[in-house]
Amino acid sequence: MEKVFIVGIGATKVREHWNLSLRDLMVKSAIKAINNAGINKQDIKAIYIGNMSSGYLQGQEHLGALLATWLGIAGVSACKVEAACGSGGAAFHQAFLAVASGLYDCVMALGVEKMTDAITSDVTSALIMADDQEYVAFTGASFVALNALIYRAYIKEYGVKQEDIALFAVHDHKYAVNNPYAQYRREIKIEDVMNSPLIADPIHLLECAPIGDGSAAIILCNERFLEKKVSDQEGVIEVLSSVLATDIISLHDRDTYITLNATRVASSKAYKMARIEPKDVNVVEVHDAFTILGVISLEDLGFAERGSGWEIVREGEIEIGGKIPTNTMGGLKARGHPVGATGIYQIFDIVTQLRGEAGKNQVDNAEIGLAQNVGGVGGTVIINILKRVR
Repeated sequence: MEKVFIVGIGATKVREHWNLSLRDLMVKSAIKAINNAGINKQDIKAIYIGNMSSGYLQGQEHLGALLATWLGIAGVSACKVEAACGSGGAAFHQAFLAVASGLYDCVMALGVEKMTDAITSDVTSALIMADDQEYVAFTGASFVALNALIYRAYIKEYGVKQEDIALFAVHDHKYAVNNPYAQYRREIKIEDVMNSPLIADPIHLLECAPIGDGSAAIILCNERFLEKKVSDQEGVIEVLSSVLATDIISLHDRDTYITLNATRVASSKAYKMARIEPKDVNVVEVHDAFTILGVISLEDLGFAERGSGWEIVREGEIEIGGKIPTNTMGGLKARGHPVGATGIYQIFDIVTQLRGEAGKNQVDNAEIGLAQNVGGVGGTVIINILKRVR
């Protein structure tokens, strides 16, 4: 297996992009990543696009050929990768495999989603497509409702106060303030969270990642390309591991609601592949589509014991300067969650930290970062571990 490096990143701000189409967003982030890498667009030999709902929400599929056409590189290998909310992470995983296998010297992983020009009921319908249509979605269950079941089960099992879980949202907003790409750059208080409307009891509005539009792109290459094309570049990041794992797709068939087994399986393999342990990680991006998922993810990734993820949040251990700085650019809750693009935004944020370019949110001496992207209610999980090499 060949070594894989990240040499370019690009992204649009996550927001309501009323004047930009899905295609526009893809092209903008792709060009930014190419320019950031200092390469020519013809150097890219394959493109993997993470997206969940373009066919349903925009009536647009065939994103690979679409992007290749508008970048002016028709002929390149390009396709869409779908794994619900984990589509971005899955696209990055496929890009990693393409380079690691030796098939391609330089590829692009891109994530895109456009959600705000669709009516809310259509977005809700699109999101529940992440679960089994014949056994779950047809009942009228929503994606929020399924996560509410996890939330209730966790509170019952461990006797935790909801305020301690809801603090995850407060944490995210604190760091989004200094992130120019974030959708909600304002701080909130725990009182704001608990007084916000209930969406699916016990989940409050301000515990949910928002609907938004955005696109982010990453350029990956092998060592030969690195030395030939970008040998003098600073801020080169190596991909130590990329692992995708699945779980039983629906909650009702699992042994427990309060752990995402796919996270445990994928992270265990990713740590082994990277030859590190959780204690070696300096900065983390977890998939906190809802506050409860942020808390559980800290446990499943090995940063906290089962039932105590909320404690390291309350005690400030996930803050910059804490034991394991987490979601230091705002996470899904405040940076935003354009679902098919989220996994790429997470890589973008980790690379920004490892390059020392996070500004006021910079984690000192950040060398190794981990990103966890989740599809559905844990039906798919992708773990990517990155390391700064120069």
